[in-house]
Amino acid sequence: MGDGRITRVVIVGGGTAGWMAAAALSRTMDDLSIRLVESDEIGTVGVGEATIPAIRLFNALIGIDENEFIRETGGTFKLGIQFHDWGRIGDTYMHAFGQIGRSLGMLPFQQYWLRGRNEGVAGRLGDYSLNETAGRQNRFARLPQIPNTSLDGIAYAFHFDAALYAAYLRKVAEAAGVERTEGKVARVRRNDESGHIEAVVLENGTAIEGELFIDCSGFRALLIEDALETGFEDWTHWLPCDRAIAVPSENASPARPYTQAIAHKAGWQWRIPLQHRTGNGHVFCSDFISEDEATATLLANIEGRPLAEPRTLRFRTGMRRKAWNSNVVALGLASGFLEPLESTSIHLIQNGIAKLLAHFPDRDFDAANIDAYNRRVRFDYERIRDFIILHYHANERTDAPFWVRCREMGIPETLARKIELFKSQGQIVREGDELFIEIGWFQVLTGQNIMPDGYHPMADQLTTDELAGFFADIETIVARTASHLPGHDEFIAQHCAAGVPA
Repeated sequence: MGDGRITRVVIVGGGTAGWMAAAALSRTMDDLSIRLVESDEIGTVGVGEATIPAIRLFNALIGIDENEFIRETGGTFKLGIQFHDWGRIGDTYMHAFGQIGRSLGMLPFQQYWLRGRNEGVAGRLGDYSLNETAGRQNRFARLPQIPNTSLDGIAYAFHFDAALYAAYLRKVAEAAGVERTEGKVARVRRNDESGHIEAVVLENGTAIEGELFIDCSGFRALLIEDALETGFEDWTHWLPCDRAIAVPSENASPARPYTQAIAHKAGWQWRIPLQHRTGNGHVFCSDFISEDEATATLLANIEGRPLAEPRTLRFRTGMRRKAWNSNVVALGLASGFLEPLESTSIHLIQNGIAKLLAHFPDRDFDAANIDAYNRRVRFDYERIRDFIILHYHANERTDAPFWVRCREMGIPETLARKIELFKSQGQIVREGDELFIEIGWFQVLTGQNIMPDGYHPMADQLTTDELAGFFADIETIVARTASHLPGHDEFIAQHCAAGVPA
């Protein structure tokens, strides 16, 4: 490694982003001194309570036991996201995790479903998804494959309390040698020659020196923006919501094993069940509704008694022009913000950490390495951005000006191409390692009433009777399997209930 090896990493800011970075680096990098600076006086956003299945890879990377993690964070299991009133008032569909049905020959299941729908022999798309079928029945189990079949089993993620998750990760990281320093950053010291940050200086005068700095300071972006003036790319012309009202409430049992996203007149509401409470929030555009009305809308649509006063979060969608600038890597809200519609906030932290590990620098901070990291992170942000824009743009609502504006707005060319390709033969091309797979796009497109004009001609290789039998077999297996799964609450009580010792 030579003398150029980085030995000192300073993480500015705790919360989910800071402690995820600390836990991952401490568990994967040898001979690395890691110091995390945070202040108890500075709050964290802490409302990111829903995740996607990739979080299981991160938890495995840092070696934590899943049942213990769920107990420690008041967690529940998540099979997908159910959307209400997004296409038209009264519409409901689910973006369920995992595959649906099974491919046949060279074609994915959804091509046969498009033909079957045209010929009246296919049922609801969700009837061929074990995740959706189990979710509708409030059932769950760890079942990677349906026994004695070629059908995938349950794909899952989690709902959890983000503050408890950060506290749990802190224990993991400190056990692995991470040093935490309490204090507020007062100023940043930079090298006159290289421009790199050399140290952060706390209010008490303590200078904390490092070679690589990770900015997890949230929207404040103390290093990447305040110190380095990296710049921000604003996407509010595509994603106009700029506020969220959040409030926890008492549980309404049973706990659903999925997130709910309920559209309102100028935005949408999340509903996330945890073991000890339900997380609720109303994301909205302040051009079309006041904070008072948005708060009233949220409080009128929660299922249990509020447990705290509603609080307002203000945000701007977009990303830093560079997630890595000089010797600073920004993670979490310091890097950018995409509203939590598809539960990608924690994933983007995880993704940034994974790519940092892949591109981990030496003290020369090679520009080609940094550029590659920034290109990859930008690609991820932009493709997730497009997926979220799709939900807003593909609506048929005429009841509120907000939805008309979203339908009529221009969209990124990358998204426009994807929609046009789909409209012809139902084709979806997953480019590179973009996050959302083909069946995810398919569920949202069809769930919001975008149907293609045709389907792939190879789907005609089955007779109508064969096609009907193909669907019936899958639906029967899925329904039977789901009916034998334990209840979601029952599974948690047996394996990972909060406050119950292992």
